[in-house]
This record gives sequence, structure tokens and C-alpha cells, in this order.
Amino acid sequence: MLEQKYLALLQEAQRRQLPDVEGIQLCFRTLSLATAIDRDCAALLAPHSLSEGRFVLLFLLDAAPDGLAPNALAEQAGITRATVTGLLDGLEREGLAERQADASDRRALRVTLTRKGRRVARTVFEQHGRWIASLFGGLSASERTQLGALLGKVATHLSDGDGAAA
Repeated sequence: MLEQKYLALLQEAQRRQLPDVEGIQLCFRTLSLATAIDRDCAALLAPHSLSEGRFVLLFLLDAAPDGLAPNALAEQAGITRATVTGLLDGLEREGLAERQADASDRRALRVTLTRKGRRVARTVFEQHGRWIASLFGGLSASERTQLGALLGKVATHLSDGDGAAA
């Protein structure tokens, strides 16, 4: 199923007789699926006052019982320090994380989960893990392998620059 915007673009591609309309449709189907997954993910996290970004930090902090420095969190999450600051502000407001002076260097900060944060982390990880696993529950093992290989092939084509716009 295509989102309306992709359906409109696909119809225009067909009208203009662009080459490989089938490839365009596959791309739009992939984008529509990714959007649907993101939407459902957001809906599952919302009751816990979590965004995907906050969820990632919660996950990383749960794996680090002694806490992490904000710059380490940013690096591990693949986001900027400024983004980490905003996400941590939200986690602190919800009582899920706290910033503390580093015991070995009082100028540095360490971020740790609160008790509530650890409790929420366990609940959300279990729920989220089951949901993620269920996304491909209708595929057999061989279909999963095939899908993984095909997605890898598309990603390689894209990273090689072969998929770049002319």
C-alpha cells in the first residue's frame, strides 16, 4: 500500500513514461513501509513519554550501569551533543535519567538511569522487542534470509553511488 504522496508521484512517473516505473514503485513501497513502521513505533513509545531518540538513550544507559558521559551517549547514538542535551532534558523531566558530576572529574558529567528509568526500560524493551520481532513474523526463515540479502544488495548499490541522481 502506498502513501498518497507516493501514489501521486508514481502516477506522474507513469504519465511521463519515466524509465523503470516498477523500480520507482518499489522505492515508494519501501518508503511507505518505513513510514508505517515509524508511526507504529512512535505510537508504542508515546504512552511511556518516549520518542525514538529518548528510547535509544534509555537503551544505551540501561546497558551502562555506571552511566555515560553525554558525549559518549552522542557518539554511541550517532547524534550531536546538542541533540543529546535536548533528549536528556526530556528524560530528566520524566524522572527517567539524571545527570551527576563524575566522581573522578567533577567538571565532567555522567548520565545514569533512575530506578523509574530502569523499570521503564525493562518494560519498554520487552514490549518493543516483541513488536519488532513480530514485524517479520509472517515470513519464513528462508524469506527472511532472502529479504535481508535483497535489502543488502539495494544498500550496496546505493552506497556505491550507482543509485545517485544523474
